[in-house]
Amino acid sequence: MELILWRHAEAEEGDGTLPDSKRRLTARGDKQAKKVARWLHQHLPRKRIVLVSPAERTQQTAHALELPYEIEPRLGIGASVTDVLKAAGWPDRSGAVLVIGHQPTLGRVAALLLGGEEADWPVKKGGLWWFASRARDGERQTVLRAVLNPDFA
Repeated sequence: MELILWRHAEAEEGDGTLPDSKRRLTARGDKQAKKVARWLHQHLPRKRIVLVSPAERTQQTAHALELPYEIEPRLGIGASVTDVLKAAGWPDRSGAVLVIGHQPTLGRVAALLLGGEEADWPVKKGGLWWFASRARDGERQTVLRAVLNPDFA
């Protein structure tokens, strides 16, 4: 299985007039999402599923990819690491799962997968972390395949 964690691109700051879930991407965020989406189109396997938080900004990030996606309530603002991993089917689902979600959850997932415990690791707005699960000598391993900053996509 491959698990790709994509943090939504830059969004408007909350001003208290809108619910957090309704914040939209900025013009810069739209550009970030499109750059990373172009990179993903070149690298995503054919067998994949895209799961997106119900928040407006994550759906806008997903739109840049121009692929079908599913809105997954377990990926919403404040989701837990367990929520993300269960929604994705990690590590047993076949193919690739692209999760478009939020901080600090995505950083905590990355820390758990690489370091064995949750920690508040930063994931840049619009950035992604790509993991693979494999078995070697009867032991399950997690491999970091890529980390992408939208400025370098």
